[in-house]
Amino acid sequence: MSREDNVMNRHYFADGRKLSLVAIAGLIAGVILILSFRKPGDYSLLCSLAKFRAQPIHEGEFSDMETQLQAIVHYATSKIVPQQNYGEISITFDVLKKRAPCNFLVFGLGYDSLMWNSLNPHGKTTFIEEDPKWVEIVLKTAPDLHAYPVKYRTELKEADDLLSHYRSEPSCFPSKAYLRGNDQCRLALTGFPDEFYNTEWDLIMIDAPRGYFPEAPGRMAAIFSAAVMARNRKGSGVTHVFLHDIDRRVEKLFANEFLCKKYLVKGFGRLWHFEIPSAVNMTTHDGSGFC
Repeated sequence: MSREDNVMNRHYFADGRKLSLVAIAGLIAGVILILSFRKPGDYSLLCSLAKFRAQPIHEGEFSDMETQLQAIVHYATSKIVPQQNYGEISITFDVLKKRAPCNFLVFGLGYDSLMWNSLNPHGKTTFIEEDPKWVEIVLKTAPDLHAYPVKYRTELKEADDLLSHYRSEPSCFPSKAYLRGNDQCRLALTGFPDEFYNTEWDLIMIDAPRGYFPEAPGRMAAIFSAAVMARNRKGSGVTHVFLHDIDRRVEKLFANEFLCKKYLVKGFGRLWHFEIPSAVNMTTHDGSGFC
């Protein structure tokens, strides 16, 4: 069954049924989750809602609140399980609590997209998706998500060859690597929307493209490009990179080559979290590789 058929048959977005006891528990948990974002001294979300008619709310604040509540209702009524488990999601959530609002780039558009969008209030959350039909389906029911359909130049079966290519192609070398228009480096993501290149991303989640059959795009270029963007960072602080499905050979191989074990700060289940400094803030580096 295709992903589109699966969505239609299982009612990906809320189907209007009455909440069960489990759904109500999920709703309460979602409210608690959002409350953890609020700073000490702020009114609670429930108090804010109770005073909604008494006090004016700025347009942007109302929009963020509406997005969060939409996500709570969606997950409280959905029977679909997100791609990541609670422990894996918590790693990224802990960073978002400290960094939001921020620029958050997510490779993949899926069952967890509403959650990621709602957990970055006042920030920019952008999704990159390989399947244009899937983008259309999701945006019909969640039009507030910011998503782009893109094309990849790689196939999973090329993974080993791409590593050899990187080691012999100067435009892939860490000291010279760039993305936009870099057609010489087969691992560089080219032809993407301008926003992809013009934004300095604080968090990058790599949970796509598909990488479980030989002709799939694989995540080789996404991992390489995330490393390049992190190294080329101009602003302060590190770039947080989260890589899912690290139990697979190619993800682990390319993570060790480009994201670097020395920048790995946490892992749980099938997710690794890296904190990558910009090249100017790297204290030791021989220039021969990314790590």
